[in-house]
Amino acid sequence: MELPAELKAALSKLNFEKPTEIQNAVIPLALEGLDVMACAETGSGKTGAYAIPIVKKLIEDSKTNALVLAPTRELAQQIADVFRDLMMKCDRMSVATLVGGADMQKQIRALKIRPRVVVATPGRLADHLRRNTFKLTFTDILVLDEGDRMLDMGFAPQLNEILEYLPRKRQTSLFSATIPENVRKLASKYLKNPRSVDVGRTSLPVEAIKQSVIQISSKKKTDRLVDELNARQGSVIVFARTKRRTDVLFDDLKSYGIKVGLIHGGRSQGQRNMAIQQFKAGKTRVLCATDVAARGIDIPAVAHVINFDLPMMKEDYVHRIGRTARNGAQGEAVSFVTPEDSRTWRELAKKYKIPGVELQRMGNEPMKQESRPNRKRSRSEGPRRSRGSDMPSSRSNARPDSRSSFRPSHGPKFVSKRNPKPESRFSDDAASSGLKRRAPDADSVGTPVRANRAPKGSVKQRAKAVPNENRSNKPGYPKSGYVVGTPKKKRGPKVTDAKPPGFVGPRGKRPPTVTKKKFDDKNSAKS
Repeated sequence: MELPAELKAALSKLNFEKPTEIQNAVIPLALEGLDVMACAETGSGKTGAYAIPIVKKLIEDSKTNALVLAPTRELAQQIADVFRDLMMKCDRMSVATLVGGADMQKQIRALKIRPRVVVATPGRLADHLRRNTFKLTFTDILVLDEGDRMLDMGFAPQLNEILEYLPRKRQTSLFSATIPENVRKLASKYLKNPRSVDVGRTSLPVEAIKQSVIQISSKKKTDRLVDELNARQGSVIVFARTKRRTDVLFDDLKSYGIKVGLIHGGRSQGQRNMAIQQFKAGKTRVLCATDVAARGIDIPAVAHVINFDLPMMKEDYVHRIGRTARNGAQGEAVSFVTPEDSRTWRELAKKYKIPGVELQRMGNEPMKQESRPNRKRSRSEGPRRSRGSDMPSSRSNARPDSRSSFRPSHGPKFVSKRNPKPESRFSDDAASSGLKRRAPDADSVGTPVRANRAPKGSVKQRAKAVPNENRSNKPGYPKSGYVVGTPKKKRGPKVTDAKPPGFVGPRGKRPPTVTKKKFDDKNSAKS
């Protein structure tokens, strides 16, 4: 394969001597201008498989432009760095990165220079297209990196909007480590007669990764994680399911004195870049992340990957553990499996053919309910009862001798003056309704009393319903229930003979103030 001198110089400086298997298979097809759908293991060099032929075409044809779409910001920046390294010897060729969370004006200034390669996430690229700050009229090469996620339901509307701005005559390529069958069918909508290239263990984890499983309860996860981190050497990436769980896990590990970084979708772009830079430089040993860091990020010398939570999508498992054992290195992957996740783990182990990770049944693991066959009932069994109730489905068909065979789920037993015995059309079991009967006396006739609940009525009736010493031993009266004491009288305002200062009479006239001494003088005068 003949390459331009500028590209050869850049490859030699990057110590690129021998192409990988996926690069040998894809580069000739890409140079011919064919659409390619490539699937290979994580860390097999898929970025170089499409970046090298693109740079070659850019050098040979000054009118060619390329667009690369990636699902995450970190992956987009990593791809842009690869293009900058390959174009280090090329003059007047630049790369622009359009990702969310970054300065929009800075990106607009970079687009005014007319970059030959644009690496973007779908959301931010759609924003620029709506603002008319970027046009795809002269873009004739499109690459979908991590294409299975790009064609997912979350990115499909944005991707369809972007394709409307692209010219129909273009070369489109799709690369990923996992390409399910449904994604292959959707890819036919964006690719024209693509050449399918599958290299190595397609849609399976790398053989160099040693996979293991730990059965544990949710409460003991954090303590076991600390033990695993202390027992292992090298850098570790810990994956959690949600942003909140990642924050909590970050605070817990930091409280133990562990040097840990944090990355998820809720962090700013500066914080995410800083976390990855510190992790690459060795300033932090542990990186807590969501599935944002599971796609395509190339971090060298990652020795271990720990799945604190199993991923929500099965395909993300391969991408998670693919952060280790890259470029022929060795690595380990450990997954924490709770009883609730046992079924998901068995499906993962079966799908990706993971050996030696069988689970032992735990006590609180949910049992699989057996379905009962729907058989025909005989006439001797009586009518079919409704689900969730012991009542017959039809009262008109109920047999008279089966009235006492069922218990109602509502209504207490009543006691009346005419019939002092606690009889009703229901069974004589008082526990069937969850209520207890009161003794049939004059004060409480026909009023059911619910156990452990205050009897209703006025204050006077509630006071009479108190089970005092004389009535508590009567049969049928609840021995343990709500005890109502004698109600306290409400204290009104204090009544005094003295009138407050400034008192005004009923007609608005102030009464004359008569002292006791003057009153005695008048009485003495009259006498």
